[in-house]
Amino acid sequence: MNLSSILADQKRTFHSGVTMNYEFRRKLLATLAKLLESNESAILDALFLDLRKNPQEAYASELGFVAAEIRHAMSKLRSWMKPEVRRTPWMAWPAKSAIRPQPYGVVLIIGPWNYPLALLLSPLVGAIAAGNCAVLKPSEFAPHTSELLTRLIGEAFPHDVIAIVPGGREISEELLEMSFDKIFFTGSTEIGRKVMQAAAQKLTPVILELGGKCPCIVCDDAPLEIAARRIVWGKFLNAGQTCVAPDYVLVDARIREKFIDVLKITIKQFFGENPKQSTDYGRIINARHFARIAAYLTEGEIIYGGEKDESDLFLSPTLLMPNEENASVMREEVFGPILPIVAFSDLNDVLKKWQNLPKPLALYLFTCDKEIQERVLANTQSGGVCINDTVMQILGRDLPFGGVGESGMGQYHGKASFDCFSHPRTVMIRSTAFDPAFRYPPMKTSLAALKRILRYFG
Repeated sequence: MNLSSILADQKRTFHSGVTMNYEFRRKLLATLAKLLESNESAILDALFLDLRKNPQEAYASELGFVAAEIRHAMSKLRSWMKPEVRRTPWMAWPAKSAIRPQPYGVVLIIGPWNYPLALLLSPLVGAIAAGNCAVLKPSEFAPHTSELLTRLIGEAFPHDVIAIVPGGREISEELLEMSFDKIFFTGSTEIGRKVMQAAAQKLTPVILELGGKCPCIVCDDAPLEIAARRIVWGKFLNAGQTCVAPDYVLVDARIREKFIDVLKITIKQFFGENPKQSTDYGRIINARHFARIAAYLTEGEIIYGGEKDESDLFLSPTLLMPNEENASVMREEVFGPILPIVAFSDLNDVLKKWQNLPKPLALYLFTCDKEIQERVLANTQSGGVCINDTVMQILGRDLPFGGVGESGMGQYHGKASFDCFSHPRTVMIRSTAFDPAFRYPPMKTSLAALKRILRYFG
């Protein structure tokens, strides 16, 4: 596969102007929607083979998620494409001014393995809607989904508009050396740094959707049964391999034991006495990640779970009480089904400590106390916040999703996806019927008079 040829063909297509057309963009979105609908069974099978996702979870978190993005984009596309009229400065009168969204050109989208369909195709919806051509790089760690998408995308779209390039790290590195107009990457912070370094060589703008340790605070007034259900659901969804999953729980010391008991009961209710037999519980993506996650089990007291079977890539839903505050399980993103539980006695101490930690992609807080809610919001930074639930903040079409600091940069979903693949181009069109001389040299207006004029019209 000649990557340079693909890029050159897409640049020719873009410069032909065909992607600027509303009907062209809408047709591409409709084609993508039909592709997902027509191949639903094959896609669900591939996701099961890669991650043991059951059909309901796979549809809700992958297929259905992207389908909803497409429907939203198709319904809003015409309004998104319209120029946004802005007030013209008085010195430029008579004139008209507007912001016109302009596609970047040819974009590169690098997807991850944990949601190998949704996190590759959801950005593509924004790229298409904004009028770009796109090259997709699926993750080689989800081989069945990658192989299927490579075939389906290749059959449904001309390669000079949308192309998909499978392969390993060497393909990603080759792509990153090329001159794309924007790069969208979803993955780890470590690889995100390398993507940004490569992009900097050509001053290519990037969107980085990364991760980090998403904390969850449970205060003593929280309804424990509800908190437990929502935390267990968000944490063990996709066997913990979700970038916005609660990475650890800080629970008020006064309710720690009671809350742990409720968590145990909830895990049993969700996955039964033997989660390995549950059709609602997934598997770790591969042996390397299994070994990395399993190593955390040695860093604390296992208070629930801890069963593992490397041959099946199974690691049960696990509650862990870390041996020490600085253990790697408390410093590194777990990205697996191990939930560290740590007690706190003073919330202000927790908030003060967080000021020196990397900003997470998500922050979760369980409390009905409005004062505590506002205190946490005012004294923390994160990509997003969800109070009294987990993960749900990423679902809204009108809620931009993205990180801050080490958890990423840029946002997407809904209109934000269109915006992230569009350059907001300022356009001013002036009349030639009137051309006052006061702005041209030699200056006839005194400095004092100029100050008065600017103050009045400013």
